[in-house]
Amino acid sequence: MNPTFWRELDDVLTHLHKAGAARVLVISSTGKHFSAGMALETFGGDIAMDDQSPEGRAAIFDMLTDMQATFTKLETLRIPVIAAIQGGCIGGAVDMVTACCLRYATADAFFCIQEINIGMVADVGTLQRLPKLVPLAVVKELAYTGRRLPAQKALGYGLVNEVFDTPEAMLAAALQCAREIAAKPPVAIWGTKQAIHYARPFGGRCAQTNGLAARRNLEQRACARVRDGDEGKAPGPLRHPAATP
Repeated sequence: MNPTFWRELDDVLTHLHKAGAARVLVISSTGKHFSAGMALETFGGDIAMDDQSPEGRAAIFDMLTDMQATFTKLETLRIPVIAAIQGGCIGGAVDMVTACCLRYATADAFFCIQEINIGMVADVGTLQRLPKLVPLAVVKELAYTGRRLPAQKALGYGLVNEVFDTPEAMLAAALQCAREIAAKPPVAIWGTKQAIHYARPFGGRCAQTNGLAARRNLEQRACARVRDGDEGKAPGPLRHPAATP
């Protein structure tokens, strides 16, 4: 997931949503693994992981906000999104597939919240979306330990819809499901998707939006403390986004 990936994915999702020509989006990959997550170069170049200055913190904040918005576009896209996952689904890839409607996996697939293993918080949606898909205690175990969740366990928890022996069989099943969905009235599919998201446990998209907003609020306050010369001091009370006028 390099800078080109983020730029092009955002453009494609915007086009698909506005054009209204596609009925279903299937996201698949090639090679041994689905995705190793965020490329290190994403945090290089013009945007460096500099948390020692207000400018650096602001750049990190803006970058993460843009990434969150891109995956939210995936979630709110007017058409269903199916992820076909083989091998490793790591770090940012977990953020992405949790924003999809359906997930098919191969028997060798696994999911890993890799961020904790390198001293980071999963900032792009995993911690807000995964608790709506699997039991909360499972989310905490994965998020705190960075352990791998195998496909069969993911199936048992309900994270994936079905597990297949080969990538070819998995992709064929994903495309078959896409064809069945595409045969239905598109406006009815869009309305159904919206209704299901609204009815999800923990408040649907509202809780997702507030969870990301709370994280951004914390990052903003960290930037403000540096600007005011208060770095290192304990932060004041964190107001819930829903309570903020």
